Amino acid sequence: MAIYLDDTQRKALARLAASWTWRTEWPTWILIVTIYGGWFGVAMHARSLGLPLSTALLALLGAWYMSLQHELLHGHPTRSRLINGLLGFAPLAVWFPYGIYRDSHLRHHEDVHLTRPEHDPESYFVTLNTWHRAGAATRGLLTLRNTFAGRLLVGPAFAIAATGIEAARKVGRGEWRHVPLWLAHVASVAALAWWLQSACGIPAWLFVLGVGYGALSLSSVRSFQEHRVAETVEHRTVLNEAAWFWRLLFLNNNYHLVHHDLPHVPWFALRDVYQSSRQQYIERSGGFLVKGYSEWLRLYAFAPVASPVYGDLSRLIPSGPTASRLFAGKLRVKFMVVIRPGELHEADLPTTAERQTAGQAL
Repeated sequence: MAIYLDDTQRKALARLAASWTWRTEWPTWILIVTIYGGWFGVAMHARSLGLPLSTALLALLGAWYMSLQHELLHGHPTRSRLINGLLGFAPLAVWFPYGIYRDSHLRHHEDVHLTRPEHDPESYFVTLNTWHRAGAATRGLLTLRNTFAGRLLVGPAFAIAATGIEAARKVGRGEWRHVPLWLAHVASVAALAWWLQSACGIPAWLFVLGVGYGALSLSSVRSFQEHRVAETVEHRTVLNEAAWFWRLLFLNNNYHLVHHDLPHVPWFALRDVYQSSRQQYIERSGGFLVKGYSEWLRLYAFAPVASPVYGDLSRLIPSGPTASRLFAGKLRVKFMVVIRPGELHEADLPTTAERQTAGQAL
């Protein structure tokens, strides 16, 4: 269900939805042709480009393709689930069947459950019981996953393992509904890997590990601190004012709160929707604003942005200044505490007290 800021925005978006660009979604069709043409064009010229460059380009295009799959499952460019599914079926990013990703991601859009590890399939938190059962190595990896570098290095491995384990558990429970999706996906991966190796000179192992894992790793940039633990649902989702390259790669999904509020808005309109109501969205997010992925990299390259344990408030507000600079200063910090929707109270607090208040407020 769409959540509008006010009636003015609702009416404005209704007018845009009737426009030729929105009705035809020609930017998305151009995107589809560009991604598919680019991916197979690079593959067919891999011998002249060389394996290192070809692998890097295919991984980049694979990450872009995953952003396209995200657009497809939200009903773009057509309203036909079958047609969109066919457009997103090709395993250019290797690891996940489109149908599995579609069902999982739509569950993620149940915003009331965002970040809750037992309900949100895209949560990067674990329950306290899971943490207690985990060994030292697993705890270390979970903590590493909440650093920027770790998200790129081990984040994809966690996602692959979790998806595989969930698939096996469903079969163990006698749930066979997704088995045909997996069989079709495995067969298509095998066929594509064979073609790449025989016709393009790209080894199958490089396709799976280099291209596939690389695409997941690049996509993990977007998901870093995309959601945080917060009592108020709309405060859980980030607004990331990323540079143009990342906006294009992620199809403006960096304006993530806008997307969660208005999942029917096509990718090419998200930035304009955000810019036209920027201050309102910043207030709605509780100040969860980031000035680009480079700030996450600078602040949390090797430091965890949050505790891996859901509900552990000790690291919700970091000790250093955040990218948005709305949460902390240098020695004394101005912290925005939400009193009620639309009203903000600003207080000068020492750093220690600020963290305590932040934990209580969130």
